[in-house]
Amino acid sequence: MNKLRKYIDKIKPDFMPGGKFAKLQSVFEGFETFLFTPDTTRKTGVHVHDSIDLKRTMITVVIALIPALLFGMFNVGYQHYMAVGLEGSVLDKFLYGLAAMLPSIVVSYAVGLGIEFIAAQIKGHEIQEGFLVSGILIPMICPINTPVWMIAVATAFAVIFAKEVFGGTGMNIWNVALVARAVLFFGYPSKMSGDSVFVATEPVLGLGKGTVVDGFSGATPLGQVATATGDSLNITDVIGNPVTLWDSFVGLIPGSVGEVSTLCILIGGVILLFTGIASWKVMLSVFAGGFVMGSVCHAFATSLYPASMLTATEQICYGGFAFAAVFMATDPVTGARTETGKYIYGFLVGVFAILIRVYNGGYPEGAMLAVLLMNTFAPLIDYCVVQANVRRRLNRVKNK
Repeated sequence: MNKLRKYIDKIKPDFMPGGKFAKLQSVFEGFETFLFTPDTTRKTGVHVHDSIDLKRTMITVVIALIPALLFGMFNVGYQHYMAVGLEGSVLDKFLYGLAAMLPSIVVSYAVGLGIEFIAAQIKGHEIQEGFLVSGILIPMICPINTPVWMIAVATAFAVIFAKEVFGGTGMNIWNVALVARAVLFFGYPSKMSGDSVFVATEPVLGLGKGTVVDGFSGATPLGQVATATGDSLNITDVIGNPVTLWDSFVGLIPGSVGEVSTLCILIGGVILLFTGIASWKVMLSVFAGGFVMGSVCHAFATSLYPASMLTATEQICYGGFAFAAVFMATDPVTGARTETGKYIYGFLVGVFAILIRVYNGGYPEGAMLAVLLMNTFAPLIDYCVVQANVRRRLNRVKNK
């Protein structure tokens, strides 16, 4: 590391004002601060800083995502080997999932970071680390069979129109990864839902082979519920075996890579709470809102809306609800910022996620739209909370 530090110090003058590569100053500083902690300090005045900065925050979130990501990769291979009727070791299944997932991750980062580098150069600003998280979130919330060119298009749209036009990192009003997911869902619906997009059945880089078994269905549990008929639900895996609540909690079901394992998502949630990165008020409120609304819907279950027959616990374990509660709704930039507002914001995210899921037959998943909806209303929630506090204090003064 000392040799690398010396080399960077040697070429640094070329990227400073007056140097032959001065136009690339922001790019150089982005790489330098990624490799080394800046050693610049204030010369005057007293400035007290927290021990954590944006870079450490983003890296902590990425670490919290790793359990869900690694298990999701294994599950991709697990679903593939089961769908084609072959046996395979844990390593075989993981390597298959890794090979299938890697192109989407590379494309997401290449496109997103490329646009951020260009935007930083145009504006003459420092390169921010906000896309470190969005870059991994986007492929994690998309079906495994999503074409990489679609990932590229959605990522570019989200970074430009949901982030840069608002001023960049920390200024966006909607979650960037969810905007990319929304672009894909509404722009290419056939590639984001159905029986064929959540289970990879083709060989990848020489890994995996065989032909799909008879009776194969790659629909997610929520996808099966949306098309169910009658007064009972029969949720099965890709080869027709019944899916238990434990299967869905662990993550041995078809679904987006990062959203299948509620267990791994909760492990990531513990990391975020222990490090103080995420607000427990938002996280707890989302689960509370989902559980309450799920219980209400289940109490008035009807075959007209098959998802209403799911219990509140099943609602939380299926689909992207848990992932949204832990990693999406807790985004401090796009969520409510007042302490009381965090309870209201989180609770409504959970409520609307279940409402959309249950009573919208054309859209079996509701977490994405619920978070984006409440992102829109988060400033209004904070405004109402602040105004209520102002009125309370004025009344207190008047009554003295």
